[in-house]
Amino acid sequence: MDDVRNIIIVGSGPAGWTAAIYTARAGLKPLVIAGGLDAGGALMTTTEVENFPGWPEPVLGPELMDKMQSQAEKFGAEVEYEDAIKFDLEGDVKTVVTDSGTYRAKAVILALGSAYKKLGLKGEDALTGKGVSYCATCDGFFFKDRQIAVIGGGDSAATEALFLASFGDTVHLIHRRDQLRAAQVLVDRLQATPNIVIHWNSTVEAVNGEDKVSSLTLKNTVTGELSDLPIQGMFVAIGHAPRTEVLGGAVELDEGGYIKVDSPSTLTNVPGVFAAGDVVDHRYRQAVTAAGQGCAAALDAQMYLASL
Repeated sequence: MDDVRNIIIVGSGPAGWTAAIYTARAGLKPLVIAGGLDAGGALMTTTEVENFPGWPEPVLGPELMDKMQSQAEKFGAEVEYEDAIKFDLEGDVKTVVTDSGTYRAKAVILALGSAYKKLGLKGEDALTGKGVSYCATCDGFFFKDRQIAVIGGGDSAATEALFLASFGDTVHLIHRRDQLRAAQVLVDRLQATPNIVIHWNSTVEAVNGEDKVSSLTLKNTVTGELSDLPIQGMFVAIGHAPRTEVLGGAVELDEGGYIKVDSPSTLTNVPGVFAAGDVVDHRYRQAVTAAGQGCAAALDAQMYLASL
């Protein structure tokens, strides 16, 4: 039993790092399975974060995650940059298998986060990396002085369009309704940016191009009319889906694939297993709410370990 830890935290977004900070300060020496290429969660592809408490000036998403990680490690958290690929969470000792090793612990916090949703169009996958992207901060530079399309109508789409406006000749924001869901402050900025054009009541029917994106086929949702929009880059910002497929049924999920917890706690249906962040939250999906849930999961885990 010498290799059995107190707690493993799977995920390295705001929920995972906050859980690591709290459990490390409690002397539990948590192990954070941070992931490989996607370590840091969704904020690693976010530009300016303006609404995280304590940051009166905008902070880049990667910088915010780096600060959280440094704080967790300062208190003794251990970090492994590996992807979890298998879970055995029943019994007193839980097992997490990664692409590089096997780890055991008395408690596990699942902070797996979410992944980008795709449009599901023919050619989308084939043209990914050839004009189709899901990350403006990653790929925006490659479309300098080009025609760019952003698909979506929420905060993510508005933020991506504003960021890309500094690179592209014109940014076409394509939204299926006649009103954006984004915060009003973002809508005001969109409307004040001269090289952003909003295409209302429009959906993308096809992504066109052979070796690279050349245009989009748009459909007007009111008239049914089809049109061709010449572009060189398409950025999809229609939301995220929870990263729960890897769990293989280890914990109970709801109909949307999110982990079910005994709200307001973070307890799953498996004793000693807790969940927090975007893998649970399909309503708020904010960095600050994820951090709050990470705190709650850490406190729930502490109480569980104290009861053993």
